[in-house]
Amino acid sequence: MFFYSINISVVVEEKSWEEALEHCRGINSDLSSLHSDTDNMAAPITDRAWIGLRFLGDRWLWVNGDPLEYQAWSDGGDQQCPMQNRCGALNKGGLWENRDCEERLNFICSSYV
Repeated sequence: MFFYSINISVVVEEKSWEEALEHCRGINSDLSSLHSDTDNMAAPITDRAWIGLRFLGDRWLWVNGDPLEYQAWSDGGDQQCPMQNRCGALNKGGLWENRDCEERLNFICSSYV
């Protein structure tokens, strides 16, 4: 049986989604992929923050290639076919929101150890 732990760091530095992705990958990490309520709750944020979720083609995908099995969308977002808001963020309530990728937010990097 294989066990792993996840190292999560909240970066308090406002960047676009692409800039945040670049930052995380520059430190051998990635924007966080959140696969459960536990993962969502492990990311202690006080304001909205980018996660590794992006709408490409016709579906939401995690940037690390993991399938989107668990979902925690907030009410009112257009997750089915967003016209502009094609990047995912975690709100302080622990729910996901789709946002404009050029918006400048803090972000969450994670790596598996």
